[in-house]
Amino acid sequence: MVRSQRRRASLVHPDTGELDLLDVLHALSDQTRMTIVRTLRADPERACGTFPVDVAPSTLTHHFRILREAGVIRQREEGNRRWTTLRTEDLEARFPGLIDAVVTNYERQS
Repeated sequence: MVRSQRRRASLVHPDTGELDLLDVLHALSDQTRMTIVRTLRADPERACGTFPVDVAPSTLTHHFRILREAGVIRQREEGNRRWTTLRTEDLEARFPGLIDAVVTNYERQS
């Protein structure tokens, strides 16, 4: 019997000019997603299973999708791993200083 392989859904990444401020702010409004963003600021590229969060894999996938579709992160597949990067240059071009301001204020409150 041949084992069927599940296909991964294609990754949606909006163009820089399509980034919407409210979508980005919504994506940054969750503690788990902020942990992902803060981790990527310190380490520019990570495999999806290596983030310091305590959530189920399906929940983590949901958080990555919210961040990706808002344009905060970019993901790419390499073999059986999915790698994640923060779209720092794109975000800075569209909303100068936003990520720094949000992360700095979040860290002050934590």
